[in-house]
Amino acid sequence: MKKEITLTLLIGFLCIQAYSQEVIRLYKGKAPGSENWTWHEQEKYYEMFKSKIVYNVADPTLTIFRPDKSIANGTAVIICPGGAFHTLSIGSEGYDVAKWLNSRGVTAFVLKYRVVKSETDDPGAEVFKLMGNSKKLDSINAPVVPLAFQDGLTSIKYVREHAEEFGLDKHKIGLMGFSAGGTLTLGATLISTPESRPDFIAPIYPYTGVVNIADIPKNSPPAFIAAATDDQLGFAPSIATLYINWIASGNVAELHMYSKGGHGFGMRVQNLPVDKWYEGFGDWLTLLGFIAKK
Repeated sequence: MKKEITLTLLIGFLCIQAYSQEVIRLYKGKAPGSENWTWHEQEKYYEMFKSKIVYNVADPTLTIFRPDKSIANGTAVIICPGGAFHTLSIGSEGYDVAKWLNSRGVTAFVLKYRVVKSETDDPGAEVFKLMGNSKKLDSINAPVVPLAFQDGLTSIKYVREHAEEFGLDKHKIGLMGFSAGGTLTLGATLISTPESRPDFIAPIYPYTGVVNIADIPKNSPPAFIAAATDDQLGFAPSIATLYINWIASGNVAELHMYSKGGHGFGMRVQNLPVDKWYEGFGDWLTLLGFIAKK
């Protein structure tokens, strides 16, 4: 009995070790541009989203998810969860994605970027009230969106500068995001400099209304784009335009537009073809040489 108890405790300890992650603050002091923010990050589980969300982020961080050393391939992906720049869907658009990337040997960094301050303890309800009025939502988000873009650029620079320390190839650092996180992915990429430019990107059902997708630079990185035609927010046409403009500028891109899946499918299971979008992403990364074949 004593041996069984000891073994059980050991297994539990190893599981805790496997899932305990290192968290890195992006800035040494107050984040530039929000020095007067005094609120603190909070977290809650939303049954509607079947996911944990984070809100009131004022101190941006990167949470590192490392693959098993036996399969680590030197590629990194920074993940930006969505949430209309008011919340971060940290579960299905963050941690769950990171764990899948780890299974393919990729080191994942989940970015908690700055978002609009919630006035209540129900940030989801606050966002839903604004969903039918994109102009008002854009107006409210306007002061924070550039700060989120800055957090994205800073995260890329940080990972690249510390690539050797993390066992990474500094030329294999990608940026991916979902919904507002996809907006961040695009926005940061289009204003990046060589030291902060990702080597590949994956905007997943991004909102393009606050990003200039009409003029895509020729030196933009390869892009993997995925969305659903029945996106409830009506993003499909602009996402198709994003793909067309990306390749028209001479850049590499791949588009997966699923018939059904809605907005915010992330890593959720709906028993639809869209459930396996990430396998297409893995195939694309393999094709471009960022990860090895299975």
